[in-house]
Amino acid sequence: MLPETRSGADEATFVRPTGARSDRIHQAILDATSELLDEGGFPAATVDAIAARSGASKATIYKHWPSRTAVAAESFGAMMAQALPLPDTGSAAGDLTEQVVRVSAFYASARGAVFAQLLAACVDDPAGAMYFRDYFLSGRRAAITTLWQRAVDRGEVDARLDVNDVIDILFGPLIFRRMTGHCALTEDHARRLAEAALRGVSLS
Repeated sequence: MLPETRSGADEATFVRPTGARSDRIHQAILDATSELLDEGGFPAATVDAIAARSGASKATIYKHWPSRTAVAAESFGAMMAQALPLPDTGSAAGDLTEQVVRVSAFYASARGAVFAQLLAACVDDPAGAMYFRDYFLSGRRAAITTLWQRAVDRGEVDARLDVNDVIDILFGPLIFRRMTGHCALTEDHARRLAEAALRGVSLS
């Protein structure tokens, strides 16, 4: 059995194959990985299982990704984007609160468990962690930045605040709660969290 990380994997030098055929293979592997993640979480998405499900060889998988964590992170990022469309309630407080509620519900779901598994796997996989940042975290932060810019344009929030700080204040606690279990990921808790955080960024 091949290892779960490509020998000598380096996030700074890894370049995947491109071209029409390579792109089709790449997508087939991502689709297979998504199915496995939904069926059994990160433990089910082994390189052997991904190869069997996608029809690609294990060697081909390692030509496209530096590690199993990297494949799963890219696949999971696409899953998250589809699962969490942006709200448009007409107000900054409404949009940001609704997004906190939606993200909280996501983390409380079976896919939230996959998120926790991936985050843990990234601790010992620098190349996988890079994919997790690029394909999962960056996409989610860009989405929240869109909500924040709406609020700035409406004059409803303090435009001097760094959006990255705002994102961490609003959504960081949800990740902490997902990982530690110290507070339930319920809608009521999410709304209270959003209300408390938004008091610090609102102009009203």
